[in-house]
Amino acid sequence: MSESYPRRNQASGIWKINQITKNIKGEGTYPDAGVLGIFSGGDTPTDSSVQDSVVITTTGNATDFGDLVEARAGIAGCASFTRGLVGGGDDSPDDFIDYNIFSSAGNCADFGNLTQARGFLGSSSNNTRGIWGGGFTGSRVNTIDFVNIATLGNATDFGDLTRSHNSLSSTSNSTRALFGGGDAPGANDTIDFVEFSTTGNATDFGNLSSARSGPSATGSSTRGMFMGGDTPSRSNIIDYVEIGSLGNAIDFGDLNVNVLRGAGTSNGVRALNGGGNDPATVINTIDYFTIATRSNATDFGDLSVARGNLGAYSNGHGGLQEFQPRAPELYSPTGTVVPNGGGVGQLGFYFAQSGAAGPVQDTIGVVNIGSLGNSTDFGNLTTAATLPGSSSSNTRALRGGGQSPSIVNTIDYWEMATKGNAADFGDLTVGRRSMPGQAGSTSRGLFQGGNTPSESDVIDYITIATIGNATDFGDLTVAQNIAGAVSSTTRALCGGGGPSFINVISYSTIASTGNALDFGDLTVARSAAATTGSSTRGVFMGGYVPAPAYRTNVMDYVTIASTGNATDFGDLLADGGLAYGAGASNSVRGIFMGGEIADLPYNSSVIQYITIASTGNSSEFGNIDSAGQYAGSCSNGHGGLS
Repeated sequence: MSESYPRRNQASGIWKINQITKNIKGEGTYPDAGVLGIFSGGDTPTDSSVQDSVVITTTGNATDFGDLVEARAGIAGCASFTRGLVGGGDDSPDDFIDYNIFSSAGNCADFGNLTQARGFLGSSSNNTRGIWGGGFTGSRVNTIDFVNIATLGNATDFGDLTRSHNSLSSTSNSTRALFGGGDAPGANDTIDFVEFSTTGNATDFGNLSSARSGPSATGSSTRGMFMGGDTPSRSNIIDYVEIGSLGNAIDFGDLNVNVLRGAGTSNGVRALNGGGNDPATVINTIDYFTIATRSNATDFGDLSVARGNLGAYSNGHGGLQEFQPRAPELYSPTGTVVPNGGGVGQLGFYFAQSGAAGPVQDTIGVVNIGSLGNSTDFGNLTTAATLPGSSSSNTRALRGGGQSPSIVNTIDYWEMATKGNAADFGDLTVGRRSMPGQAGSTSRGLFQGGNTPSESDVIDYITIATIGNATDFGDLTVAQNIAGAVSSTTRALCGGGGPSFINVISYSTIASTGNALDFGDLTVARSAAATTGSSTRGVFMGGYVPAPAYRTNVMDYVTIASTGNATDFGDLLADGGLAYGAGASNSVRGIFMGGEIADLPYNSSVIQYITIASTGNSSEFGNIDSAGQYAGSCSNGHGGLS
């Protein structure tokens, strides 16, 4: 079974024995609630009604699970935790949808009908919706239709794929369905995606590593796996994509056999490919591999009947995992999700840092602000762009702009509740770097100032819950490059900046648009200060000052709801000062991560913290995964969140 109890460096609070036991059994990192993989129908070469099952966490031969309502091949399956559905078929063609219940092995019953009879289609699901796409009706189609798995009834039109093709495959996480490969005519490498929660036409995702018809597919909550196919010769290729982002597939390894139109299924940890044609005869081989680890497949066992053009589904695939409890570091001792928002959100993120001599990193690290300790890996950005701006709501984090190596205008986003890679959000109105982070509210994020490379006074805003390009908000009182930013639920501040080392603090009302107003001055004119804060107080930490000092360890604070000059707070730990660090907060505790120091190797890996409501010097918290500076940062508990 997968690891579900918390590691000592990830858990927070005091764990009791009964809580650990409960977590292991049902509330940890994707407990193996879904272990059945079902292989349905196909041809031997005559059409078959056979359904056989395997326990995905073990190895061995498949056993009988019951029969389809009608023997058919060229079908596609999907499932919720409780129900498995099989749709379509190449005989006539068919519009049938069958279903069965995982808890009782037995024959299928009639569910309803697809909007269009077709075979050789793809299908995937989350716990609510099953989606079928593409297929062959005598000609290739681009149809997408869906059903609500918990009810019985006919499918409803969803939209269209980007092209008409058949012999494609599909995989999903809980929010997004991918359709890859197919015959259009001729093997193609297209990957399309749709969002389960909406209806509409598919959007281009990227491309497979090679064009092929008839691959199988499955995956986890983060990775989609595409296996085998016809290029036009039979292939054993396995490649993968990160479902939460956009991009081309990457080579993963090889199956044991060259196979066309096999069937893929998984429990979110382990992927299986069963049956298919190799090269002209049907086979009974089942291969498996671990989704998180790039490698070749290993023999699992055999189907009860050799067949090709079959379907498969499971009660634990990647489209279901996000409905299960998530990783332990995002959980309290009782197994419930740690609350988010100002004063209670504990997740602090840093990203796009640069080392002393190494390249810009595309990694995203996460820190539990509520407990002392080191960072852990969260995922990767779409682009390694240093000196970015940032913003965040209670649930979603954003990186905007930066340098990679030219200045970019792209905005990335990721969902904080699950570890994984960032995806494209949209674009800034003007590409720029060196913007301050963490300005905004629960609903709206602001990107202020920066340079293009000349200093900028531009303020952009985005609506965090949607995806799209930024909109002009207004202008700062002065052009502010490498400044610091803090927010309350109503007001965003931007303070300091360079390269001329100013002490100006300006403020904007987040819910409106318009030019910023003068707030007051910092105690020390500087650029590259990190910031942290609560809904009432903003703290500016360290920064870059003129020679001969170059860096300062000064911290000063302001009361956000008023206007006026900053007041001394205390000092950071570094004697020679710190600049270009990354700040975050849970509205009670503020942290300062990494930064540029005076001594070799000129970059720090130290995390230090303060209590925002008091004054005093910082204390040591832990370490980020590698020393660096120029990073962006945000959190799900900063002062702008309610």
